[in-house]
Amino acid sequence: MSKAEIAKRYVLFIISLFFAALGVSFTKSGELGVSPISSVANVLSIKFSALSMGTWLIIWNCVLILGQILILRKKFQLIQLLQVPLSFLFGWFTDLGMWMVSFIPVNSYPVRLVMVVAGIVILGFGISLAVIANVIMNSGEAFVKAVSDTIGKEFGNVKIAFDVLCVVFSIVLSLIFFDLTIVGTREGTVISALLTGVVVKFFSKRLKKPLDAVLCGA
Repeated sequence: MSKAEIAKRYVLFIISLFFAALGVSFTKSGELGVSPISSVANVLSIKFSALSMGTWLIIWNCVLILGQILILRKKFQLIQLLQVPLSFLFGWFTDLGMWMVSFIPVNSYPVRLVMVVAGIVILGFGISLAVIANVIMNSGEAFVKAVSDTIGKEFGNVKIAFDVLCVVFSIVLSLIFFDLTIVGTREGTVISALLTGVVVKFFSKRLKKPLDAVLCGA
């Protein structure tokens, strides 16, 4: 792989981060819950609002990176430390996205539902770009792969278990912080869990060939 191709792939990955973050911003604005992997940061951002959603996502992603290091130990590749600055970038993009969607009036349930669906589509688009870029995993996927490789279980099954645990953890935090009330994890979280993968497959199937031609071209 040439240096030019590597550079183009990282540019595509950064673009993917922007769209993924924008998708999170849309779902967050809908106030019906966010994707499972962002649900913990969402609850924390509601309880401790002095820090933005983007900042909590940075913290959460760094926790997942630390988790990878503890799990893999000597097997952890130094190149994966790129997840740290990319996590900061994702957090900053999320806060930018929150500002962008703040001008959209969200004053009814149907509008909130549309925001969630739009967020899922945008998030799925962003993830598909990251998959096609194929340079480095985001911290959530990398954490799942670390666990999968260590325990010898299929990545997809570990991913499902991880998403479920994220939702359970977010609910537990909500019950603790909000007097036994579930806050920040709602039907939007379930819809996101069910549809994001479908959207990623839809975009990946249609974008991989043309984008590969651009990435591999001179």
